[in-house]
Amino acid sequence: MLKIIEPTLLLDEAICRDNIRRMAAKAAKSGVRFRPHFKTHQSLVIGEWFREYGVEAITVSSVRMAEYFSARWRDITIAIPFNIHEVERVNALPGTCAVNLCVMHPETVAQLEGRLTRDVGVYIKIDVGYGRTGLLEGTPQLGQVIASLEQASRLTFKGFLGHAGHSYYVTSKDQVRAIDQESRAVMRRLADRYSARFPGLETSLGDTPCCSAADDFSGVTEMRPGNFVFYDLTQLRIGSCDLDNIAVAMVCPVIAKHADRLVIHGGAVHFGKDQLTGENGQAEFGWVVEARGRGWGGPVEGLKLAALSQEHGTITGAESTLESYSVGDFVYILPVHSCMTANAMRRYTTLDGTLIPHLEAG
Repeated sequence: MLKIIEPTLLLDEAICRDNIRRMAAKAAKSGVRFRPHFKTHQSLVIGEWFREYGVEAITVSSVRMAEYFSARWRDITIAIPFNIHEVERVNALPGTCAVNLCVMHPETVAQLEGRLTRDVGVYIKIDVGYGRTGLLEGTPQLGQVIASLEQASRLTFKGFLGHAGHSYYVTSKDQVRAIDQESRAVMRRLADRYSARFPGLETSLGDTPCCSAADDFSGVTEMRPGNFVFYDLTQLRIGSCDLDNIAVAMVCPVIAKHADRLVIHGGAVHFGKDQLTGENGQAEFGWVVEARGRGWGGPVEGLKLAALSQEHGTITGAESTLESYSVGDFVYILPVHSCMTANAMRRYTTLDGTLIPHLEAG
């Protein structure tokens, strides 16, 4: 039975499973490997739902996450430039688990070769336009890293890995599709250049906006979206999803009421600090939606989560709408960034009251 007394992250399992089904079907239709990124949900329980759609390989964003998921998964890519200080933790991962790392520097390759006690696969991180990290396709350093990998005995060069994170900063499907095409073009050029030298070369891309907006994934061998499992208001604003694809909502009690605002127990420690800019130019940290049965429905007209402090949240809107809420009522709020909210809350409650643990709860 669903019983809520404090800020709670509610998960609609049916929506979540349907999101997984649709993305897996896209990958299958395009003939690419679906290696979903588990950094959004970070849950062994939710991870098992992917197996129904033939998923056998996953992506994570830290060694700690790899340790957690290695209890159930046997093929894991750590999709962040590797932190050489964690090499002993990689050595300690189960020998039954194939591990892939990302590198950008010959120095990292040398350190790994000298300190690894197990074999690993290696992808070279490529900047496909985001500008955060990764090597540009024409930089001489790319050839230097490849040459160092060819001399290594513990490291097997798998291919190139990119992340089109700049897709998160546009606001239309057409813009997202343009980014997707440019990113895949980078990967195709790299494949054309190096495939003869490295048979079986892999090209891996993954971001939820591109994977949601595009239907053709030719030019890559693997897709790695993550946020799609829940979606959120950021993805809705981009055009990656519809409102009824958002699988999580925060439920927070009203603890104070004023003529022009409600105050809830639900702050930055629950939601994170991500925000959108509303039509009026003001910050929005979430949208209030209608409570409906054991779940939620559409937006309550005009009510927004307008401010966050550590434990408090402030909801503003029309006085006539605010008047319908009382102290002690629960407010349902869609998050701006579900990854950060999930990481902050550290567990999920399904609509039937089942608790689902999160890595960070341990």
